[in-house]
Amino acid sequence: MKKKLLSAIAVMLLLLLCLTGCGKYSSSYRAVGFVHSNDSRSAFMNFHSFEGTMVFTLKYSGSSGTQIKYSAKLEDGSAKVYYDNGGEKTELFSVKSGDDISSAGGDLSEGTVYIIVETGGTCKNGEIRFEIG
Repeated sequence: MKKKLLSAIAVMLLLLLCLTGCGKYSSSYRAVGFVHSNDSRSAFMNFHSFEGTMVFTLKYSGSSGTQIKYSAKLEDGSAKVYYDNGGEKTELFSVKSGDDISSAGGDLSEGTVYIIVETGGTCKNGEIRFEIG
């Protein structure tokens, strides 16, 4: 009986560890009309209403470009976008009510690139896109 109980506890702890994930950053948000996608070289998010933090994970292989291309437009609210590619969270750009921007930034080295979108309250009718290379 004691072995079964210990086995059950071990399985539950293992499941809990698997569910928490291993990422450096985590997403936490409230959203309405939220559509997002993320592959190894690009990501986007479109929303009617969004508040919180969204994290995207991209891979930079060093094969093309050294910056993150981005575009953003926002009808209402404000957000800051950061990237981490080597252990330091650095601001990439910010967007506020009425902005419609398109540019490139960041200084990338080979490896994982975290893109972190953080809002300053509720944002309305927005679209943010990222691409490496």
